Amino acid sequence: MAKILDQPRYKCALAAMQTVQAITRALPILHCGPGCAEKLSGSVGSSGLYSPHIFPCTSISEKEVIFGGDDKLTETIENSLKIIDADLYVVLTGCTSEIVGDNVEDVVRKFKDNEKPVIYASTAGFKGNNYVGHDWILKAIFDQYLKNKKEVQKGLVNIWAGIPMHDPFWLGNLRELETLIAEIGLTPNTIYGFGRGIKNIDKIPEAEFNLLVSPWVGLESVKFLEEKFGTPYLHYPVLPVGAFETTKFLRAVGEYAGASKEKVEEVIQRKEEEYYYYIERYADVFLETRVMSKRFVVVSDASYSLAITKFLVNDIGLFPSKQYIVDDTPEEYREQISEWFKELNYGIQAEVGFSSDGHQIHQEIEAADFNGYPLILGSNWEKNLAKRTDAHYVNISYPVVERLIINSFIAGYKGGLKLIEDIYSVALTRFN
Repeated sequence: MAKILDQPRYKCALAAMQTVQAITRALPILHCGPGCAEKLSGSVGSSGLYSPHIFPCTSISEKEVIFGGDDKLTETIENSLKIIDADLYVVLTGCTSEIVGDNVEDVVRKFKDNEKPVIYASTAGFKGNNYVGHDWILKAIFDQYLKNKKEVQKGLVNIWAGIPMHDPFWLGNLRELETLIAEIGLTPNTIYGFGRGIKNIDKIPEAEFNLLVSPWVGLESVKFLEEKFGTPYLHYPVLPVGAFETTKFLRAVGEYAGASKEKVEEVIQRKEEEYYYYIERYADVFLETRVMSKRFVVVSDASYSLAITKFLVNDIGLFPSKQYIVDDTPEEYREQISEWFKELNYGIQAEVGFSSDGHQIHQEIEAADFNGYPLILGSNWEKNLAKRTDAHYVNISYPVVERLIINSFIAGYKGGLKLIEDIYSVALTRFN
């Protein structure tokens, strides 16, 4: 993990419990101290069936540190199976249990013949943050729960995108990606949120291919599925926001899947016509909102920084200042991600910085010359920065404090229009 963490924009790997909680009727069982559990309960949501504040935890203490916590974990799992009716139980380990050396694998193995599946994942915070922990959870499910390769269903596509709960638009984006994929004649399969769950997890080996919409999060998972079940994957690194990128996305997916080109182009034409109808209706607003500088900054994870930068340049015609990625992206992905920021329209290239030091990021932004009122898209940490720089500010990434996001989204044609609404609603306040 990063050496400096000022104004944190991610959590420890144990917070990958959010990935479990996003699966309806899946239950995390934490093998950690009570302090870890208490902190995490306030930072994640749930699938709606179980409260995010109520989940089993061993609450290990000095006694378990000295004598080991295997017995305490066994008891906690047994009681969880008796009391809580879930479809999948996932044991997650914290730092203390891993440092002590508890044999969680052996404990979980005792329940291999249980009617409901019990699996485990190593998610100690000293190993990484919740972005990498998300992959570790998925790989644990694929490895320990999914057993045999099934007959492939033509056109069935597993979709993987942002990490649940932590990404404020995670569910809305996922549903919009499902809609887009279905419109070009494919059958989407996702495992999170209402109406999904264990039955959709069971379908994963039946997919014709996996679709990963992310710069790097999820790559370990889809590669694992390819190794285990021979399922190929399409890695589309840019979350499609707005017309330009969404059209590219649909063509790329359609070509990979062997979908009807006529069908794909018909969907694109229909969607673009509607999209640009709205753009044209409010073109005067965009042109006359002189109070907003043409310069913008995104301070977010790799997915949103890349996606929103492309959208604001390619669709809106703004110019990027230095963009910031704050998810502690592993070193092996950074060079390629930086290259994607250079693939913008009009010959524009965006500089990108990888940092988890909010103080440093804010110093650089304050020192930049925006020639007007800049646009800053980021987390709640950027709110005061926007005041100091007299910038327009839109909260689009964790931590989100001042807005409620239920099922809104920024993906696709419709999501691009919604993001434009958010941006120009803020800009127009200067007239009042």
